[in-house]
Amino acid sequence: MSDNASRNLLLGFLSGALVGGIVALLYAPKTGKEFRGDLKRKGGEIIEDVDEYLQDAQEKAKHIINEGKEKSSALITDAKKRADSLLHDAEDILSGARNRVSQEGDKLKSAFKAGVDTYKEERDKGKEAPSA
Repeated sequence: MSDNASRNLLLGFLSGALVGGIVALLYAPKTGKEFRGDLKRKGGEIIEDVDEYLQDAQEKAKHIINEGKEKSSALITDAKKRADSLLHDAEDILSGARNRVSQEGDKLKSAFKAGVDTYKEERDKGKEAPSA
């Protein structure tokens, strides 16, 4: 049963007890002094019941609040771990990409230099060859 339903049920019982007590006292053939004594007694019982209900409600509220704090703390810790893991993975990917770009750049530079050297060699061969 939910806390709200439990609370409503308890309030219903308390209200019924209060109304039933008042009706019973009003219809009972008692003297004024006895009637006032009964009212005081019933009022005291109701106050005690309400105090107990409030104490139970406070304890449940504290329990729920503590439970919520624990769960939120666990969620935050888990989120931080996941974020750190994602950042680490992203750094690894970025580092790998930088290495590949650097290697490809070195290959491109070497290929370009080889092309320039070949061009110069072919050009120089063309100058050395006798004209016909």
